[in-house]
Amino acid sequence: MKDLYPTFDINTLSTCNSINEIFSIDRFSEYLEGNPKTTKVHRHAFYHLTYFVKGTGENIMDFKSYEVVPGSIFLMRPEQVHNWILDESVEGYVVNFSSTFFDQLQISSSLIDQFPFFNLFPSDQMIVLSENNTDKMKTYFEDIISESSNPKGSSQIMIAAILLQIFALADKEIDSKAAFNKTNYNSLIFKKFTELIEANFQEIKLPKDYAALLNITPNQLNFICKQQIDLSAGEIIRNRIILESKRLLVNFDLSIAAIAEKMNYFDTSNFVKFFKKYTGFTPEAFRKQYYNKSN
Repeated sequence: MKDLYPTFDINTLSTCNSINEIFSIDRFSEYLEGNPKTTKVHRHAFYHLTYFVKGTGENIMDFKSYEVVPGSIFLMRPEQVHNWILDESVEGYVVNFSSTFFDQLQISSSLIDQFPFFNLFPSDQMIVLSENNTDKMKTYFEDIISESSNPKGSSQIMIAAILLQIFALADKEIDSKAAFNKTNYNSLIFKKFTELIEANFQEIKLPKDYAALLNITPNQLNFICKQQIDLSAGEIIRNRIILESKRLLVNFDLSIAAIAEKMNYFDTSNFVKFFKKYTGFTPEAFRKQYYNKSN
């Protein structure tokens, strides 16, 4: 069967206001009109930010469903799989920016990883703003449209500054318990651990091997992980493997055996057992369920 979803780059999308193929902003209805395929299952190669001021619907992000309501903001990392199911009256804003947008302004992109919705294991990616912040958020997006519609030398700096205000306002709406417990040394170790997982999860699957790379003991690694996000190191590794497996499974041109091999399970039956143990579905059952839902 044909690959179920495409991966979009900013330069492959139709946008009303864009800057050097690393940033774009649109009103949501215009964005959907110019990019009708974005209502189907797809993946982004960029950060994706949407804010809704009107209408309702559903946003399915990495196989979790979230309700779209006025005042809701969605903040997504690159490579996440998602699709929209929206009513015709929906309106709001869409911002896309590349992973290099802040870096090319001499602002470290690691800054945005400190927000829980943008870290490697994102949480609170959908936030419903309190009533007293909805107008403020709308003003931020209108200011970005104004800056990008008539770009000047300092426009990108202004846009970056407004984006950071958007992220900070969204972060203030989150229950503080959901945010990372920033404790200097331990938080730095945890960040390095997540980066190592992202680079190696297909080959390295045991906490003790990551602990060795970090020059700490497995017990220390587990303590830090529990302290930071209340999950063990093993759970974090497994969650990343399962997420990538799901992303691959909705590419129907890949066989289960090919996916198992890509995930470094050279005995397909071991991959099937692992996937079923932690999801409750065989890979084939998950694939069929998702196909039926997306259609």
